[in-house]
Amino acid sequence: MARMKFLLDAERCIECNACVTACKNEHEVPWGINRRRVVTINDGKPGERSISMACMHCTDAPCAAVCPVSCFYTTADAIVLHDKDLCIGCGYCFYACPFGAPQYPRVGNFGSRGKMDKCTYCAGGPQADNTQAEYIQYGANRIAEGKLPLCAEMCSTKALLAGDGQVIAQIYRERVQRRGYGSGAWGWRTAYRETVAI
Repeated sequence: MARMKFLLDAERCIECNACVTACKNEHEVPWGINRRRVVTINDGKPGERSISMACMHCTDAPCAAVCPVSCFYTTADAIVLHDKDLCIGCGYCFYACPFGAPQYPRVGNFGSRGKMDKCTYCAGGPQADNTQAEYIQYGANRIAEGKLPLCAEMCSTKALLAGDGQVIAQIYRERVQRRGYGSGAWGWRTAYRETVAI
């Protein structure tokens, strides 16, 4: 079975925020939560890059390692999801994640911020696929429909790739060969330790 991954080619990102908008619209993500966000590194300086950040669905997910109630789980496609019914909102995953993916839905004191929310790779949650209950808690389940995450499909420059890790790694290698350079697939080595080199 394919190991689903994200790959961001920082050379191609134009900071259009189509990925952010697509995610919010597809999943009806509430105000204050961005499961995906675009940030600029070295803003206004040489080496400036825009990168689209979300949960990378890591090989050895640090969020799962620190969760005291084991609400994180990995699907057969290697997508890291969490069960909001088990989540206690302690915030450990928020601090452990190198990508800042888990977020609180509300602002306030600990205990009043609610259960964590994060990118689902458009794979829903633990409820039955494509049910109303699943959609209310986690958003659309495009993976069950045989589709890829909408953020990657809506990326106008194809900077954000999603799918089988080996396929998207090959696409990136071919791009780097054609260009003659590459700034690296952002976050790839941090998230995927067993992966093929890019």
